[in-house]
Amino acid sequence: MPAFRYTAVAAGGERVRGTADAPSQAAAAAELEKKGLTPIEVAPGRARSTRRKGVSARALAAAYSQLGDQVAAGVPLIRGLRMLGERKSQPRIGEAFTAIADRVEGGDDLSAAMADWPGVIPGFHGAMVRAGERGGFLGEALHKLGDLVERQAELRTKLTGAMVYPMLLVTIGLTITGVVFGLFLPKFEAMFERVDRLPVVTVFVFGLADFVSRFGLVSLPVLAAGAFGAAWALRREDVQRWVLRIATRSPVVGPILRSVATARFCRMLGTMLTGGVPMLPAMRIARDAAGNILMAEAVERAADRVQTGEAMTPSLRDAGLIEDDVLEMLAMAESAGNLGPILLRIAETIEKRVDRLLTSAIRLIEPLLIGMIALVVGVVAAALLLPLVSMRTGF
Repeated sequence: MPAFRYTAVAAGGERVRGTADAPSQAAAAAELEKKGLTPIEVAPGRARSTRRKGVSARALAAAYSQLGDQVAAGVPLIRGLRMLGERKSQPRIGEAFTAIADRVEGGDDLSAAMADWPGVIPGFHGAMVRAGERGGFLGEALHKLGDLVERQAELRTKLTGAMVYPMLLVTIGLTITGVVFGLFLPKFEAMFERVDRLPVVTVFVFGLADFVSRFGLVSLPVLAAGAFGAAWALRREDVQRWVLRIATRSPVVGPILRSVATARFCRMLGTMLTGGVPMLPAMRIARDAAGNILMAEAVERAADRVQTGEAMTPSLRDAGLIEDDVLEMLAMAESAGNLGPILLRIAETIEKRVDRLLTSAIRLIEPLLIGMIALVVGVVAAALLLPLVSMRTGF
């Protein structure tokens, strides 16, 4: 009998991992449910193929929406999966849905078949599909899942796009500075050798130019090694926690980081709750969707309180990551019992707020970077002109 690796959420809310012997993934998932566990991922205990990685989130969202339309229109599930498997523009998604169709045709549930493709389909996708299968609203669950994946991709695109222009300015500025100090200024140093007392700014600029011309190329590997070391250090949770605590308190970056983490958490939890996933498993799954270790720890503490019968909002308030107006709406929705829809509305509101914050940050960063470039040019000009004025006065 084959062995299956699983990740599940117990009745108390804690995450459980292990292996289970069963004739199929569907049987393994059913066995876990009999034990009071909510499966998140059930996968064969074999090595995964790296060829399954690198899938467009927008393409996957479109596939979910298309499959949801077909199910809602009465198209048989297997036929819909086969149609998605015939896609030539996204071969990895086509390969995955073809294999999923084979498993479903063999008697497995859709959610259990999806668990075999973790490089294409994250585990929480299967949890939402499983809730739709149980509740008899699979088409609606697929639509909500497609909308969630699309919104996450849009937010990621906005964040990435907002960084392009500032990074371009920084790259151009560093390139110009390197050329000026490494190639241009050393040629003028011999002109001022007969000047007895050079201005302080000239001495500083020529000293920096001498350093860049001698050690500029040597320092590049050192800088690359430093960047690699910083990237490696950021993989550690304690370093991430320390960096995020500083960043979330900063005046410009802090509000953006807090808003993005809050929007991701609200979008994920709201979608899971409206999709029929129970509160505690939904919180455990949404914990990892925030993309922020501080928010994940706050959600974990809130889940512990919910497990003991307390409200979620007070624990989130103690973390200091969510704005007061959002917490007030969460508290009202929690007391009224309509937390899922309100969370989705909150996510939309915060995503619009993120747009405004990103626009304001870019408008602030752009003149600062241009001003820094102008300052460097001004200092270089002063370093060259002041000795010329001294030489002319001396004549």
